[in-house]
Amino acid sequence: MSNFIHYRDYIGSVEFSEEGEIFHGKVIGIKDLISFEGDSVKSLIEDFHNAVDEYLEFCEQNGKLPEKPFKGTFNVRIQPELHRKAVLAASARGISLNAFVEDAIRHNVN
Repeated sequence: MSNFIHYRDYIGSVEFSEEGEIFHGKVIGIKDLISFEGDSVKSLIEDFHNAVDEYLEFCEQNGKLPEKPFKGTFNVRIQPELHRKAVLAASARGISLNAFVEDAIRHNVN
């Protein structure tokens, strides 16, 4: 079972409100807010597709570039001592800090 749905290049989270008896979610990986809901799986997926299409239409009509999720860049804030240790470990391996962090993330998500 997955808590995500996909449409075009966008991924939406899926949650269920027992109290409201409704599925709801939002597009993840972008700053703009795109939310959707439905009282069935079919209506949730339909509203998700409509929300993404409306977002893309809005961007086009307003001359705005739509955000692309997961561009491959992000900021990470860590304690200075951990930052120092990471730089030293990367240097000892002869790789960049970016390559070191990418390897650490790859190791933890696979």
